[in-house]
Amino acid sequence: MNIGPYSYEEFIDKVKAFHGSVAPGIVVGGIMVDIARAHLPEGEFFDVICETDRCLPDAVQILTPCTIGNGWLKIVDTSRYALTFYNKYTGDGIRVHLDAVKLTGWPCIRAWFLKDKPKKEQKIQDILDEFRKAGTCIYSLKKVKVQSSYITSLEKKSSGVAMCPSCGEAYRANLGTVCPACRGMGPFTVEGD
Repeated sequence: MNIGPYSYEEFIDKVKAFHGSVAPGIVVGGIMVDIARAHLPEGEFFDVICETDRCLPDAVQILTPCTIGNGWLKIVDTSRYALTFYNKYTGDGIRVHLDAVKLTGWPCIRAWFLKDKPKKEQKIQDILDEFRKAGTCIYSLKKVKVQSSYITSLEKKSSGVAMCPSCGEAYRANLGTVCPACRGMGPFTVEGD
């Protein structure tokens, strides 16, 4: 079994290097990425939406050019273990999810995924072995159309930069007359304020 351009073992090594440890969720994600890509037209420009912020985005970032940093990977946390690869200009896509209904014959995966056993009682190697044996049979996919807010315009948008009149820092001008942080959307407060 290969995951992306890597053998299964090479992918496990990539996961360790990128994530810091072997996480079953990234292995699952790697298989899901392969399933989605196999159903996309060759040469298509795509973006990805992950429906969880846990592990799955790391698999996308290891195996594709889509990253949170370049904006081609978006996280819409519905807490479902699913991802959607879609044409960034049309919104036509493929959604893949780990299907709990298909886990009957896979007790270690089921215990991990549905949290039937405490994590300390689970054996990572048993889970990984089952993923390897299960291949693609425990996933479901369907064609979808993403909402227009996720579609990229063919015309290049130039937002420009503005200086916030409140804090004096530069920010993207298309975000309003005052930067988002000064409108209360910042991740911190300054001591003494």
